[in-house]
Amino acid sequence: MGIPTTADPILIDISASATTMGLTARMDGQGQKLAGDWLIDNQGRASNDPAVLETDPPGALLALGGLDRGHKGFALALMIEALTSGLPGYGRADAPTNWGAGVYLQITDPEAFGGIDAFTQQTGWLAEQCRGAAVPVGANPVRLPGDGALARQRDAVENCVKLYPTILDALAPWTERLGVTPPVCL
Repeated sequence: MGIPTTADPILIDISASATTMGLTARMDGQGQKLAGDWLIDNQGRASNDPAVLETDPPGALLALGGLDRGHKGFALALMIEALTSGLPGYGRADAPTNWGAGVYLQITDPEAFGGIDAFTQQTGWLAEQCRGAAVPVGANPVRLPGDGALARQRDAVENCVKLYPTILDALAPWTERLGVTPPVCL
């Protein structure tokens, strides 16, 4: 979800699970465990071992909140699945072992309501209040969703894109196969 404000937008890009398939696959490939019990094995037990996703039958990602408070994350996940699979008419029922779903896109024009100026006045105020909230001494300031990504984008434009160390190695066979020269940061 992207929310315009009077300054940087609020950019929300999340899943309703406690972790991602990407992180889990990366940790499994490196023989590492996750930092928390963010998975559930095929017996219903919480686990930090990415290998539980490779068993038969496989385990699963836990919803946000884990086993203790995951009912809200589970509800959000069901809503997202209904929107991204149900509305477009293609999803996990068609390919239950695939990773991915259909796409749901909704665009709301603030002009059809109170107008863009009124909208960004409200969202800008909200963003400023969040960013200006008091935090304990020594703690990082409040960041809004998207702040980190926008900061990384600005840094990448100025200093080059920094990739996780194993990504270029994983792409090497493709660069050779497709005859593409990998980019080099200067």
